Amino acid sequence: MTSAEAPLRILVVDDDEPFRSRLARSLAARGHEVAAAGSAEEALRVARSFQPERAVIDLRMADGSGLDVLSDLQRELPELASVLLTGYGSIATATEAVRRGALEYLTKPVDADDVLRAFHAGADEPAATVPSLQRVEWEHIQRVLADCGGNVSKAARLLGLHRRTLQRKLAAAPPRR
Repeated sequence: MTSAEAPLRILVVDDDEPFRSRLARSLAARGHEVAAAGSAEEALRVARSFQPERAVIDLRMADGSGLDVLSDLQRELPELASVLLTGYGSIATATEAVRRGALEYLTKPVDADDVLRAFHAGADEPAATVPSLQRVEWEHIQRVLADCGGNVSKAARLLGLHRRTLQRKLAAAPPRR
């Protein structure tokens, strides 16, 4: 955080406890006041007492949709600027997130710097770069694999790939951007 930047009150909402804790610690280490919530219900309760200026919300949670949390938080705190996170990006959910008031829509993995860039980006300046074709392919493969319950053979058939080709793609690290 530069000397010109004021500390922010940030709410982190994600049901993945290790990710939520790591992101909250990273944001706090950069001088921001952070509260965390592990569910949609807890997010509203924490937001009412914490009164955040910013929120980082996961799209998929065990007890509800991040889109619904976003809408609920926007109703409670109209000035709240929010960033929606997802492991599986799609144009439809990105459009819906922005329609419901999200400042930005980021695909995981993200770190505290990515989130802060999204918050500090101007209205005319995109906060994140367009994902690379390799990144979009990786996300699509992950989505199909998840829809197949982790069955690599079934996912390979649906993707039109040989099983070994899919296994090689899965063994590779995800593209950063």
